Amino acid sequence: MKPCVIKPGRVVLAEWAAVYRGAPVSLDEACYERIARGAESVTRIVARGEPVYGINTGFGKLASVRIEAADLTRLQRNIVLSHCAGVGEPMPAPVTRLMLALKIANIAQGASGVRAETVRRLCQLLERDLLPVVPAQGSVGASGDLAPLAHLAGALIGVGEIRLPDGARLAADEALRRAGLKPLTLAPKEGLALLNGTQFSTANALAALFDIETVFQSALVTGALATEAAKGSDTPFDARIHALRGHRGQIETAAALRSLMAGSAIRDSHRVADPRVQDPYCLRCQPQVMGAALDLLRHAAATLACEANGVSDNPLIFPDTDEALSGGNFHAEPVAFAADVMALALCEIGSLAERRIAMLVDPALSGLPAFLTPSPGLNSGLMMPQVTAAALVAENKQCAHPASVDSIPTSANQEDHVSMAAHAARRLHQMIRNAAAVIGIELITAAQGCDFHRGLRSSAPLEAVRRAARARIAPLVQDRYLHADLEAAGALVRERALLEAVDGVPLPSLEPV
Repeated sequence: MKPCVIKPGRVVLAEWAAVYRGAPVSLDEACYERIARGAESVTRIVARGEPVYGINTGFGKLASVRIEAADLTRLQRNIVLSHCAGVGEPMPAPVTRLMLALKIANIAQGASGVRAETVRRLCQLLERDLLPVVPAQGSVGASGDLAPLAHLAGALIGVGEIRLPDGARLAADEALRRAGLKPLTLAPKEGLALLNGTQFSTANALAALFDIETVFQSALVTGALATEAAKGSDTPFDARIHALRGHRGQIETAAALRSLMAGSAIRDSHRVADPRVQDPYCLRCQPQVMGAALDLLRHAAATLACEANGVSDNPLIFPDTDEALSGGNFHAEPVAFAADVMALALCEIGSLAERRIAMLVDPALSGLPAFLTPSPGLNSGLMMPQVTAAALVAENKQCAHPASVDSIPTSANQEDHVSMAAHAARRLHQMIRNAAAVIGIELITAAQGCDFHRGLRSSAPLEAVRRAARARIAPLVQDRYLHADLEAAGALVRERALLEAVDGVPLPSLEPV
């Protein structure tokens, strides 16, 4: 993959996606002048001897406790140790990579007061794929993602565990030793700067955004194929209809569906004398539903792009005046809102696909054999995959309750309103797996439905999709063990095989516009 050079404040979503997917990463060397200025400012602030939060005071509710100069190094180590309080399964390596890169981009803007030595060590971990083991649970998304980021910071001082490039986990001090690195001694402000920020929540939300794009685009493909299986009309996708309403996502979604179905002999076969006047909403309203989801996801993408390029720790250092200003940039409400609306969009993508699956297996609605089996009764066909899809859609609905409304006070009521952004973002990953499985079931169902239109071919892109499906999943002639088929179909979605099959058809991206 093409190497990614992080230029803080100017990183685009495609570059964060490349980091997530394993591209080599480095930091723009031009940043180190700003980094040095911030660290020098902290040195001058310490020399003044005035109490400044996070530099020579306690933290949170203990901010009024003054710390003597001789204990400032110990203070920074202590905050890392005390905040390594995460629980649960470790975060997946790609998300941890992204989190580490986001933290580098945050503190490399020179407003965190962190030394160049510390930034270089973070870069060394990233470049060598030495990833801190970060438990997934323990952040409420305000005052920063404290516990997860403490586990990240712990790796720098030789505490906790590091995941090696081969996936093995090793005590952090031993992993550093094997890499020829020594544990860092943190300078004033550095422990707090590493712990404060929204990088855990933002990394999870961005990772979800990148995977949702795959699910969204794949759902357009399977939606078009399901329309073919049902011998549905492409008239509802006519550009003139959508121009009159004006929503950009709706217009682009309709255009994609038209392109996917262009030249279909199946569509041409029922242009004349088809007794049906209108298709069900799950076919006819795809541009309206999927277009609305697209607009919502792009809004979330714009929020996350801004957050990823911002500075979100506290206090912030302004070298021109040697001021350390305490604020609340660590509050992850923008990330929580973005993740919550992403969950809503995911729900609707899966819900609409499930309705198309249900329509296709119902002979009263589709005109096809019951449950798409040549011998209904003796065989149950695709009866149960629709039930599985319904179960997954229901689970996603339950997961989509807005996390951002569930604030709960922490830290002796000092941190009395929190965002729950970590919860909002983390839950998206299971929702994505569920939605991808539903889209996979639609792929099986739509391909099976098209098999009944013998002698008629779909469009060139959709025929390529059918071939990709049939390379892994045989037609269902009689009942068989279906679990393997469902797993294979879900993998085709997650691995972007459907998108590769329709390469050349312009599908809407989630890049903010």
